[in-house]
Amino acid sequence: MNVTPWPPQRTAWWPALAIGLALPTALTLTYFVVLAGQPRGLVQGVYALGKVVQFAFPAVMFLVATRRWPCPRWPGGAGALLGAAFGVALFGAALLLYAMLLRPAGVLSGGPADAVRAKVAAFGLSGGWAFAGLGAFYSLVHAAAEEYYWRWFVFGALRHSWGPGPAIAGSSVGFAAHHVVILAVFFGWGSPWTYALATAVGLGGAFWAWLYHRSGSLLGPWLGHLLADAAIFTVGWDLVR
Repeated sequence: MNVTPWPPQRTAWWPALAIGLALPTALTLTYFVVLAGQPRGLVQGVYALGKVVQFAFPAVMFLVATRRWPCPRWPGGAGALLGAAFGVALFGAALLLYAMLLRPAGVLSGGPADAVRAKVAAFGLSGGWAFAGLGAFYSLVHAAAEEYYWRWFVFGALRHSWGPGPAIAGSSVGFAAHHVVILAVFFGWGSPWTYALATAVGLGGAFWAWLYHRSGSLLGPWLGHLLADAAIFTVGWDLVR
Protein backbone atom coordinates (compact mmCIF):
# COMPACT_ATOMS: atom_id res chain seq x y z
CA MET A 1 0.00 0.00 0.00
CA ASN A 2 1.21 3.45 -0.88
CA VAL A 3 -0.31 6.03 1.45
CA THR A 4 0.01 9.73 2.01
CA PRO A 5 3.19 10.23 4.11
CA TRP A 6 2.78 11.28 7.72
CA PRO A 7 2.55 14.13 8.50
CA PRO A 8 2.05 16.44 5.51
CA GLN A 9 2.82 19.62 7.44
CA ARG A 10 5.54 20.83 9.81
CA THR A 11 3.70 20.08 13.01
CA ALA A 12 5.01 18.24 16.06
CA TRP A 13 2.40 15.83 17.39
CA TRP A 14 4.28 14.67 20.46
CA PRO A 15 1.22 13.85 22.61
CA ALA A 16 -0.20 11.74 19.79
CA LEU A 17 3.16 10.06 19.27
CA ALA A 18 3.54 9.30 22.97
CA ILE A 19 0.11 7.70 22.98
CA GLY A 20 0.90 5.85 19.76
CA LEU A 21 4.10 4.38 21.17
CA ALA A 22 2.56 3.35 24.50
CA LEU A 23 -0.95 2.25 23.48
CA PRO A 24 -0.15 -1.23 22.05
CA THR A 25 1.87 -2.17 25.15
CA ALA A 26 -0.87 -0.91 27.48
CA LEU A 27 -3.52 -2.88 25.57
CA THR A 28 -1.38 -6.02 25.51
CA LEU A 29 -0.83 -5.80 29.27
CA THR A 30 -4.58 -5.45 29.72
CA TYR A 31 -5.79 -8.47 27.79
CA PHE A 32 -2.74 -10.72 28.30
CA VAL A 33 -1.96 -10.01 31.96
CA VAL A 34 -4.70 -8.06 33.76
CA LEU A 35 -7.56 -10.11 32.27
CA ALA A 36 -5.79 -13.48 32.46
CA GLY A 37 -8.24 -16.08 33.72
CA GLN A 38 -11.29 -13.88 33.16
CA PRO A 39 -14.34 -15.06 31.17
CA ARG A 40 -13.74 -15.64 27.48
CA GLY A 41 -16.34 -13.12 26.37
CA LEU A 42 -14.76 -10.34 28.42
CA VAL A 43 -11.27 -11.06 27.06
CA GLN A 44 -12.52 -11.20 23.48
CA GLY A 45 -14.54 -8.00 23.87
CA VAL A 46 -11.70 -6.00 25.39
CA TYR A 47 -9.31 -7.34 22.74
CA ALA A 48 -11.62 -6.35 19.88
CA LEU A 49 -12.32 -2.91 21.32
CA GLY A 50 -8.61 -2.31 21.94
CA LYS A 51 -7.72 -3.19 18.36
CA VAL A 52 -10.40 -0.86 16.98
CA VAL A 53 -9.09 2.00 19.12
CA GLN A 54 -5.45 1.29 18.24
CA PHE A 55 -5.90 1.15 14.49
CA ALA A 56 -8.39 4.01 14.30
CA PHE A 57 -6.08 6.31 16.27
CA PRO A 58 -3.56 7.14 13.46
CA ALA A 59 -6.32 7.87 10.94
CA VAL A 60 -8.10 10.15 13.41
CA MET A 61 -4.86 11.99 14.17
CA PHE A 62 -4.21 12.41 10.45
CA LEU A 63 -7.73 13.79 10.04
CA VAL A 64 -7.14 16.27 12.87
CA ALA A 65 -3.81 17.37 11.33
CA THR A 66 -4.99 17.71 7.72
CA ARG A 67 -8.79 17.82 7.74
CA ARG A 68 -8.78 14.82 5.40
CA TRP A 69 -8.43 11.04 5.64
CA PRO A 70 -5.31 9.18 4.51
CA CYS A 71 -5.57 8.31 0.81
CA PRO A 72 -4.47 4.75 0.01
CA ARG A 73 -3.43 4.18 -3.59
CA TRP A 74 -2.92 0.96 -5.53
CA PRO A 75 0.24 -0.59 -4.12
CA GLY A 76 3.34 -0.24 -6.23
CA GLY A 77 5.93 -2.96 -6.51
CA ALA A 78 8.73 -0.97 -4.85
CA GLY A 79 10.36 -3.05 -2.14
CA ALA A 80 8.03 -6.01 -2.70
CA LEU A 81 10.73 -8.47 -3.80
CA LEU A 82 13.10 -7.51 -0.99
CA GLY A 83 10.30 -7.63 1.58
CA ALA A 84 9.17 -11.04 0.37
CA ALA A 85 12.75 -12.39 0.37
CA PHE A 86 13.27 -11.15 3.91
CA GLY A 87 10.01 -12.79 4.95
CA VAL A 88 11.01 -16.11 3.40
CA ALA A 89 14.34 -15.94 5.24
CA LEU A 90 12.52 -15.19 8.52
CA PHE A 91 10.07 -18.04 7.94
CA GLY A 92 12.84 -20.53 7.33
CA ALA A 93 15.00 -19.27 10.20
CA ALA A 94 12.09 -19.41 12.66
CA LEU A 95 11.17 -22.98 11.75
CA LEU A 96 14.80 -24.10 11.84
CA LEU A 97 15.28 -22.49 15.26
CA TYR A 98 12.19 -24.26 16.52
CA ALA A 99 12.96 -27.66 14.99
CA MET A 100 16.68 -27.76 15.73
CA LEU A 101 16.95 -25.95 19.07
CA LEU A 102 13.80 -24.89 20.87
CA ARG A 103 11.86 -28.12 20.50
CA PRO A 104 14.72 -30.64 21.07
CA ALA A 105 15.98 -28.66 24.06
CA GLY A 106 12.50 -28.53 25.59
CA VAL A 107 12.54 -24.73 25.75
CA LEU A 108 8.85 -24.59 24.81
CA SER A 109 7.69 -27.64 26.73
CA GLY A 110 5.88 -27.32 30.04
CA GLY A 111 5.08 -23.73 30.97
CA PRO A 112 5.38 -22.04 27.55
CA ALA A 113 3.35 -24.74 25.76
CA ASP A 114 0.71 -24.69 28.50
CA ALA A 115 0.52 -20.90 28.29
CA VAL A 116 0.03 -21.05 24.50
CA ARG A 117 -2.77 -23.62 24.89
CA ALA A 118 -4.42 -21.56 27.62
CA LYS A 119 -4.40 -18.40 25.48
CA VAL A 120 -5.77 -20.26 22.49
CA ALA A 121 -8.54 -21.72 24.65
CA ALA A 122 -9.30 -18.30 26.14
CA PHE A 123 -10.07 -17.03 22.65
CA GLY A 124 -12.08 -20.15 21.78
CA LEU A 125 -9.69 -21.25 19.03
CA SER A 126 -8.67 -24.76 20.03
CA GLY A 127 -10.05 -26.36 16.86
CA GLY A 128 -7.83 -26.77 13.82
CA TRP A 129 -9.95 -24.71 11.42
CA ALA A 130 -10.47 -21.95 13.98
CA PHE A 131 -6.73 -21.75 14.63
CA ALA A 132 -5.99 -21.74 10.89
CA GLY A 133 -8.51 -18.94 10.44
CA LEU A 134 -6.85 -16.92 13.18
CA GLY A 135 -3.45 -17.50 11.61
CA ALA A 136 -4.70 -16.39 8.20
CA PHE A 137 -6.33 -13.29 9.71
CA TYR A 138 -3.18 -12.29 11.58
CA SER A 139 -0.88 -12.96 8.64
CA LEU A 140 -2.99 -11.19 6.02
CA VAL A 141 -5.02 -8.52 7.83
CA HIS A 142 -3.42 -7.85 11.20
CA ALA A 143 0.10 -7.70 9.72
CA ALA A 144 -1.09 -5.07 7.24
CA ALA A 145 -2.74 -3.09 10.05
CA GLU A 146 0.46 -3.21 12.13
CA GLU A 147 2.53 -1.98 9.20
CA TYR A 148 0.12 0.92 8.75
CA TYR A 149 0.37 1.65 12.49
CA TRP A 150 4.08 1.18 13.17
CA ARG A 151 5.70 2.08 9.90
CA TRP A 152 3.33 4.65 8.38
CA PHE A 153 2.19 6.35 11.59
CA VAL A 154 4.85 5.91 14.30
CA PHE A 155 7.95 5.72 12.09
CA GLY A 156 6.59 8.33 9.68
CA ALA A 157 5.91 10.83 12.44
CA LEU A 158 9.27 10.23 14.14
CA ARG A 159 11.09 10.50 10.82
CA HIS A 160 9.49 13.88 10.23
CA SER A 161 11.01 15.23 13.46
CA TRP A 162 14.11 13.11 14.06
CA GLY A 163 15.27 11.92 10.65
CA PRO A 164 15.25 8.32 9.40
CA GLY A 165 17.96 6.73 11.58
CA PRO A 166 16.63 7.72 15.03
CA ALA A 167 13.07 7.15 13.79
CA ILE A 168 13.90 3.58 12.79
CA ALA A 169 15.38 2.95 16.25
CA GLY A 170 12.56 4.62 18.18
CA SER A 171 9.71 3.00 16.28
CA SER A 172 11.36 -0.42 16.47
CA VAL A 173 11.76 -0.21 20.25
CA GLY A 174 8.07 0.63 20.53
CA PHE A 175 7.21 -2.24 18.17
CA ALA A 176 9.25 -4.68 20.26
CA ALA A 177 7.89 -3.47 23.62
CA HIS A 178 4.43 -5.02 23.40
CA HIS A 179 5.99 -8.25 22.16
CA VAL A 180 7.99 -8.37 25.40
CA VAL A 181 4.68 -8.63 27.27
CA ILE A 182 3.41 -11.43 24.99
CA LEU A 183 6.66 -13.38 25.22
CA ALA A 184 6.87 -12.90 28.99
CA VAL A 185 3.44 -14.52 29.35
CA PHE A 186 4.77 -17.59 27.57
CA PHE A 187 8.40 -17.73 28.74
CA GLY A 188 8.38 -15.68 31.97
CA TRP A 189 9.66 -12.18 32.74
CA GLY A 190 13.01 -13.54 33.87
CA SER A 191 13.65 -15.76 30.85
CA PRO A 192 16.43 -14.68 28.47
CA TRP A 193 14.28 -16.06 25.64
CA THR A 194 11.72 -13.34 26.26
CA TYR A 195 14.24 -10.59 25.57
CA ALA A 196 16.19 -12.43 22.88
CA LEU A 197 13.05 -13.03 20.81
CA ALA A 198 11.76 -9.51 21.48
CA THR A 199 15.10 -8.18 20.22
CA ALA A 200 14.62 -10.23 17.05
CA VAL A 201 11.17 -8.67 16.66
CA GLY A 202 12.68 -5.20 17.06
CA LEU A 203 15.32 -5.93 14.43
CA GLY A 204 12.61 -7.10 12.06
CA GLY A 205 10.70 -3.89 12.72
CA ALA A 206 13.85 -1.87 12.02
CA PHE A 207 14.28 -3.60 8.66
CA TRP A 208 10.65 -2.96 7.72
CA ALA A 209 10.93 0.70 8.71
CA TRP A 210 14.08 1.02 6.59
CA LEU A 211 12.35 -0.70 3.67
CA TYR A 212 9.33 1.60 3.97
CA HIS A 213 11.65 4.62 4.05
CA ARG A 214 13.55 3.34 1.00
CA SER A 215 10.55 2.29 -1.09
CA GLY A 216 7.76 4.60 0.06
CA SER A 217 5.44 1.58 0.04
CA LEU A 218 4.02 -0.64 2.78
CA LEU A 219 3.76 -3.59 0.41
CA GLY A 220 7.27 -4.95 1.01
CA PRO A 221 7.12 -4.62 4.82
CA TRP A 222 3.67 -6.25 4.80
CA LEU A 223 4.89 -9.25 2.79
CA GLY A 224 7.77 -9.77 5.21
CA HIS A 225 5.52 -9.33 8.24
CA LEU A 226 2.97 -11.73 6.76
CA LEU A 227 5.53 -14.52 6.46
CA ALA A 228 6.93 -13.87 9.93
CA ASP A 229 3.45 -14.20 11.44
CA ALA A 230 2.85 -17.35 9.38
CA ALA A 231 5.96 -18.89 10.95
CA ILE A 232 4.76 -17.99 14.45
CA PHE A 233 1.38 -19.63 13.86
CA THR A 234 3.01 -22.70 12.35
CA VAL A 235 5.05 -23.16 15.53
CA GLY A 236 2.00 -22.32 17.64
CA TRP A 237 -0.09 -25.00 15.96
CA ASP A 238 2.58 -27.63 16.59
CA LEU A 239 2.46 -26.67 20.29
CA VAL A 240 -1.33 -26.61 20.50
CA ARG A 241 -1.88 -29.99 18.87
